[in-house]
Amino acid sequence: MPHSTRELWLAFITVILITLFYLIVVIYIGVIPPAGNLFGHSLGIIGFILMLMTETLYTLRKRSRSARWGRMSTWLQFHIYTGLVGPYLVLLHSSWKFNGLAGIVTLMTGLVVASGFIGRYIYTAIPRTADGIEIEAAILERQISGTETEVRRWLAARPGAISRLPKFLIHSPEFQSGNSLLVLGRSFSEWGYRLRWGLERLQLDRDSRTQLSQFEALLKRRRTLLRQVNSLAQARRLLALWHAVHIPIGLALFTAAFIHMMAAVYYATLLR
Repeated sequence: MPHSTRELWLAFITVILITLFYLIVVIYIGVIPPAGNLFGHSLGIIGFILMLMTETLYTLRKRSRSARWGRMSTWLQFHIYTGLVGPYLVLLHSSWKFNGLAGIVTLMTGLVVASGFIGRYIYTAIPRTADGIEIEAAILERQISGTETEVRRWLAARPGAISRLPKFLIHSPEFQSGNSLLVLGRSFSEWGYRLRWGLERLQLDRDSRTQLSQFEALLKRRRTLLRQVNSLAQARRLLALWHAVHIPIGLALFTAAFIHMMAAVYYATLLR
């Protein structure tokens, strides 16, 4: 299924709004809000709650395959959204001071967020249904076969329409099974392919561009399927390796965060 970036845009917009509100508070009080005052505490608490939701809710939904409370794709988007907004609130809570345990927590938060971006990139390389179930190679092969049939039918009906197009745009010889660049470097490959298509399209007249638009969509669909089927095993291995790194970092982060919270409560409240 196609992977949306809606959650990234929503997180970006939320971060912008939070930043504007934070700047208004800074201007109003005249200083950067300390981590220990009401506003700073509120940022930290809300950010930690969002991070806790990131760590638990998606995992619980993923382990409950029989549950019907929302699609896995929607929960993944919520997981990514809270995983970006929560750490940003924690960063603002730090009042830009990164010494001691608080600095360690902030550093580990940054590592978890960076790791999350990598994990999302690898995750989207594996084709899935709307419920998050991986699509097997045999199904992809059937889809490729159907797309190949459509391409051949299109070529047979319009033999002269592609005479000016280079063969590398029609075929995809760079895809080789087991190549990790099919997973990690796919964005650069796709950008290059779209750029070459765009340059070739500029050399055509309006009628030719209209005629080739459907064919271009077919080729892009076939290209995506070929990449997915040839990179499926490699993407699964990379995702397993990512889990082996990301989960321990996340556990270490929350351990340090709980210690930081208990220390903050002890020194800021109980000793007063």
